[in-house]
Amino acid sequence: MDIEKIFKANMKREQSEKIAKYNVLNTFAQKGKILFTGSSLMEQFPINELLMTAGMKQIVYNRGVGGFTTDDMLKYMDTQIFDVEPSKIFINIGTNDISNPSVSFETALTHMLCNYTEILTQIQTRLPKTDVYLMAYYPVNETDKVPDGEWGKTLFVNRNNHNIPIANTEIQKLAKTFGFHYINVNAGLTDERGMLKKEYTVEGVHMYANAYQIILKNMKPYL
Repeated sequence: MDIEKIFKANMKREQSEKIAKYNVLNTFAQKGKILFTGSSLMEQFPINELLMTAGMKQIVYNRGVGGFTTDDMLKYMDTQIFDVEPSKIFINIGTNDISNPSVSFETALTHMLCNYTEILTQIQTRLPKTDVYLMAYYPVNETDKVPDGEWGKTLFVNRNNHNIPIANTEIQKLAKTFGFHYINVNAGLTDERGMLKKEYTVEGVHMYANAYQIILKNMKPYL
């Protein structure tokens, strides 16, 4: 078994463990609260610690799973969304779809949007009174902290600051189609080049708490 296969196997195992943990947590969740859901950029949002620091009283459940694509979310809609029965949902899913270097950006985007449409259709059907917020994808830093190895060589092939605004435009259209909210809470994240600031990012994509503090500030009107 090569390194890539080992990595993928470990990721799948970790994802399964997270889903199992969320299933148990969902039995304790208060209904009608706020839900954050999506992939790693949502999972790594330290929302409850930042809320406490800011003196905010909102109850937020985070059901993000690192590495998830829209295909994965469709398999676990109950765990990631419906079992929580939220009054508000903030979604950030799809960046792993468009990051796939084995297909063109256009192909990846088309597949992602098809799945995202199905995700939103199910939400609209099963949670008709819930406010739904589709979050704009965050900018990346393609130069300052590129990871070593094969991952670094392919990380920004499709997921870059040229393609992300294109994807955001499509997500905005999708939100309008469903009558949902599209929010861009990225103000303050970028440098003079339009890239995610070096001090905010781990490896060009994932972010430290200082970036999420800015994002939370931008999100306050919607929480």
